[in-house]
Amino acid sequence: MTTEHDTKSLEEEKKDGVQFESHEHVEHQDDIPPELEALLHTDTSSGLSSSEVAERTEQFGLNELPERKTNPLVKFLLYFTGPISYLIEISCIIAAVVGDWIDFGIILALLVINAIIGYIEEAKAESALDALRQTLALKTRCFRDSKLIEVEVKELVPGDIIVLRIGDIIPADARLLGLGVNGEVNESELQIDQSALTGESLPVSKKKGSTVYSSSIVKQGQQLAVVTKTGANTFIGRAANLIAITSEEGHFQKIIAKIGNVLIWSTVVLVLIVFVYQMVHFRDTEKGNWKIVLENCLVLTVAAIPVGLPTVMSVTMAVGAKQLAAKQVIVKRLTAVEELASVSVLCSDKTGTLTLNELTFDEPWLDKDYTKDDILLYSYLAAEQGANDPIESAVRRAAEETLEVLQSRKDQLSVPGFKVTQFQPFNPVTKMTQATILNLETNTSFRVAKGAPQVITKLVGGHDDAVRAVNSLARRGLRALGVARTTDDAMEHFEMVGMISLLDPPRPDSADTIRACNELGVDVKMITGDQQIIAKEVAARLGMGRVILDANHLVDPSKSEEEVTEHCQRADGFAQVIPEHKYRVVELLQNKGLLVGMTGDGVNDAPALKKANVGIAVEGCTDAARSAADIVLLAAGLSTIVDGVMTSRAIFQRLRSYALYRITSTIHFLLFMFIITLVEDWRMPAVLLIMICVLNDAATLVISVDNTEISERPDKWRIGQLLTLSVVLAVLLAALSFGHFYVARDVFHVTDNELHSIMYLHISSAPHFVIFSTRVPGFWWENMPHWIFAVCIIGTQVVALFMSVYGVFGEREGVAPCGYGWGFAVLGISLVYFMFLDVVKVYIFRMWSFEMTAKVVPLKSRRAKLASRQLDDAHHERVQESWKKIATAYDIVAAFQDKQNN
Repeated sequence: MTTEHDTKSLEEEKKDGVQFESHEHVEHQDDIPPELEALLHTDTSSGLSSSEVAERTEQFGLNELPERKTNPLVKFLLYFTGPISYLIEISCIIAAVVGDWIDFGIILALLVINAIIGYIEEAKAESALDALRQTLALKTRCFRDSKLIEVEVKELVPGDIIVLRIGDIIPADARLLGLGVNGEVNESELQIDQSALTGESLPVSKKKGSTVYSSSIVKQGQQLAVVTKTGANTFIGRAANLIAITSEEGHFQKIIAKIGNVLIWSTVVLVLIVFVYQMVHFRDTEKGNWKIVLENCLVLTVAAIPVGLPTVMSVTMAVGAKQLAAKQVIVKRLTAVEELASVSVLCSDKTGTLTLNELTFDEPWLDKDYTKDDILLYSYLAAEQGANDPIESAVRRAAEETLEVLQSRKDQLSVPGFKVTQFQPFNPVTKMTQATILNLETNTSFRVAKGAPQVITKLVGGHDDAVRAVNSLARRGLRALGVARTTDDAMEHFEMVGMISLLDPPRPDSADTIRACNELGVDVKMITGDQQIIAKEVAARLGMGRVILDANHLVDPSKSEEEVTEHCQRADGFAQVIPEHKYRVVELLQNKGLLVGMTGDGVNDAPALKKANVGIAVEGCTDAARSAADIVLLAAGLSTIVDGVMTSRAIFQRLRSYALYRITSTIHFLLFMFIITLVEDWRMPAVLLIMICVLNDAATLVISVDNTEISERPDKWRIGQLLTLSVVLAVLLAALSFGHFYVARDVFHVTDNELHSIMYLHISSAPHFVIFSTRVPGFWWENMPHWIFAVCIIGTQVVALFMSVYGVFGEREGVAPCGYGWGFAVLGISLVYFMFLDVVKVYIFRMWSFEMTAKVVPLKSRRAKLASRQLDDAHHERVQESWKKIATAYDIVAAFQDKQNN
């Protein structure tokens, strides 16, 4: 970018009372402590001495980012941690102690399979810090011991004098000195591309005294600079540090831990009671042997604990990840599949994510009878061919795509009908380019000038309408460029053609994506390092709200944390932010209890991507963003996010339905077995309990392909609701179990071994069929299950039926055939009973609300939250009423105006 393209007026040109408005470019100011400032006054002709370099290297360290790596073996072993895993591992140890090697093998296999699935799905090729390291330059030229030498970038220290030239990747944060390589004064500005760091869509002008940041790129100019900060203290280093310190436990892990803790403590307490009871009750008998009692308790524990829970969850999410991959959404962290379903706020970077990150010709302002084609043609004639400038490129590209005369030409360098006889490239003094053109048809010549609006306006002798047009464009964040041509034979008198407007435009699908996200209950906020007026213009074009605040609102010392959080929640976006600000936006929203998604493509987005519950790197992103993210989009734009949200919500419903089923069946089993053991001293043969565990958990693996309902709002686990419903269903199931037990034993007087077969079939089928109910929030018939899912669930119970009917394991294992009469009766009752439980489930869901929980369990925090919600609802109603009054008034005024016009 050249100085001619700056929005800010370099000098105010006042004509007939109309003047150009000034729009300051707001940039982050780097603080330099006094003790560091004292080290920056290095002699530019000699640089630092070797001893000074050694001393400062000792003080500040090498100019590289600190490395933190996790051992792959340690990473794999971490999959064996967690409440459920610990209990399974204890069970595994007990099985080995008592010599139950079949149980030992089954339990160990489940543990290892779950760990392998998780490890393979989440294996990452690179870390975020490695990627950040790759963005740094490798070597640079600097003055040392009065010599200009090439040194490794990591050897730079504060106070080093470095040379910056066009194309260089800046090796460290540095301050421009306004000097050339030979020490001569150089007042020309450098054009720096720092879009990957700040999100600004155009290169930024930097002059003497300005700070240039590590990893940004010099697009134009040459100067000496003094290094101010290195390594972790640089702008990019602070971003890397934010990534390194962000290692919070994921939302899904917290939910599973809560569910696991409830089930585990229930299991441990009840099994311990049974252990103590049997040790005391059977004291001094063979049944009282600690080994036999421990083995009985082991079987109870294995049958009760959800050994398949982690595996079913992992497989379901892995299948979901595969479905997303087919839609060009790559999942790097498996649990992000579930967390995306719960995201209620999506913070999106602007440049390169919502926009194309490509300066584009917008609607021009035209003077007199000139047309859009005219201004494009004259701009093209005055454009420097081959110049590596984003504005020149935008002008040439727009002309080539629009003008037929350029599309049909054979020679790509010429313009049919015209010949450039003289060309003056952009001059920093005149701030414009000029070209003399020969019209080959009329054989007459004219001159075209293209440059800063102030300069072109002055060239034509002043133009109030043009000044107003430029001011209007500037208020909307559009870059303006003036175009004029001569109208006389002497080529001295210039006439205004118009003003070109340029903008980094929204992607074609961005507005539709934002609308679709809003319909799904996801609030989209724009978080950008670009200027506030540009952000507001883009927001308006995308149909977003225009409450775009500058980053100072996030660090305003006069406001409390609650006020800042409230502003953050209500704002449509933030502008002029740095990586720390993006990170803080995500943090504040998370502190409010919201699950936050973050999209981005640059180094500046990496910390926020890592901090967010779901970090999404868009197509064409930097390695740093890709590595910090949980999900990577391979298709351009954000439209695939909508596919991701829909798919993740379907997966969430499957996970929740399985969790509800598994908690219900676990509580039912513990409740029935605990009471029946203490009251009747009755035990089920170990082999039958293991069959229940293995068959039923294996069948539920296919829940990953089941049909499901997709929620229109972000999903929530609602642990209280989940546990309450599970307990209610479990109590009703336990009542049915006691009914089976006492009717079979006391009414029909079946033998003990027949009773084992009957109760095995009942405990296998009754809770298992409940999954047909838990799979959907409404009545089970409103969304029929997938045929594969139905076949597998029913198929396992057919297997259980044959085992019971024929007493497959034999009298030696305490199992006797119960016959087809009992078999079909038990299965039939289980099928009918799940339909009764389905009605109970639906009515609990309908009755459940936060108001109800706040009244039933009136905790202080719940009462405060309920009061806050009621205030918000009242405020929302008042706002809606006010809008209705405004709309009514507007309609009355419009009707009155229509009547007057008629």
